[in-house]
Amino acid sequence: MPPLEFPPLTELRRRTSMKWRTHDDDVLPLWVAEADVPLAPAIVDAVTRAVRRGDTGYPAGDGYPTAFARFARDRWGWDRLDPARSLVVPDVMQGIVEALKVVLPPGDAVAVTPPVYPPFYAFLAHGGMQPVGAPLGEDGRLDLAALDAVFADGRVGAFLLCSPHNPTGTVHTAEELAAVADLARRRQVTVVADEIHAPLIDPGTPFTPWLSVPGAENGVSLMSATKAWNLAGLKAAIAVTGPEVDLGRFPAGMLEAGASHVAVQAHVAGLDDGRDWLDEFLAALASHRRLLAALLTEHLPAVRYRPSPATFLAWLDCRQLGLGDDPAAAFLERGRVALNSGLPFGDGGAGHARLNLATSPEILTEAVRRMAAALP
Repeated sequence: MPPLEFPPLTELRRRTSMKWRTHDDDVLPLWVAEADVPLAPAIVDAVTRAVRRGDTGYPAGDGYPTAFARFARDRWGWDRLDPARSLVVPDVMQGIVEALKVVLPPGDAVAVTPPVYPPFYAFLAHGGMQPVGAPLGEDGRLDLAALDAVFADGRVGAFLLCSPHNPTGTVHTAEELAAVADLARRRQVTVVADEIHAPLIDPGTPFTPWLSVPGAENGVSLMSATKAWNLAGLKAAIAVTGPEVDLGRFPAGMLEAGASHVAVQAHVAGLDDGRDWLDEFLAALASHRRLLAALLTEHLPAVRYRPSPATFLAWLDCRQLGLGDDPAAAFLERGRVALNSGLPFGDGGAGHARLNLATSPEILTEAVRRMAAALP
């Protein structure tokens, strides 16, 4: 299998997406979750064919959940993803909000595990739902005692699970998830799982889909090919419901509007015919995690980084650098490297930054060197 080739910086700067247009041209952007990769050939072919035949109308059929069912069976050994219990939705976050509206009694709060993906807070607030934090442990894993304490709060009716976790890349074990399911059942809390990063797990690390966990039958999972095949500009996702969820309570508009029809075709192509490309991407990410660890040891030894087997994100503990609560601001101002500030991730985010390592080894190396040069 040949290694995945990342485009050079000069070619990447021709891109017009958020990652490449938010900052000045002298900034290396290693922040938002876009990958600096060429698209999988199968996806290029699928989108080109759709446009050429004018197949750009409204989405129809169960092709997307059926493709995900095949992928889940072959990659995760999970053969219970039922397309008949799945809805195509515009994207993961919109699907999360609608799922929470279905399973959550009016006025109830939602448990989250900070530091966690910042849009969780924004979308919950916009949907009239209050987030309640059960912070991760110091090891970056779920703290079951903290979760139980939050679940015992009479206001909390649902738990928004991030699996694998963003920003830490932690892959929750089957045992941890079973314990969560047991706690949730006893406390009458329903779990909605964001599993968008699930295809981006190293082949040697098992992934346990939430709905495969005993006791999770009343839950909902949101899945998408977006992150794994770099399709943020071609939005689509599926909401997979457990057998105890009333599918009829989801708004009809989710089916009528749904996702982009072209996006669905792109996602199906990735899931079915882009698996070799994904394997190349996963191999590159594993290599980049090792490279980042070595670069930090050489240039920024005070930064604590725990390589994870999932996502293309690195959670950097920069508290020993003397850069205050928002080290990303210093790296941008003095080093011309854009990372995500840890502050919007909630409790545990101060003094941290999130780095996107889905870029070329050359850009990653230059970025760390610049970050080291930014120290006072």
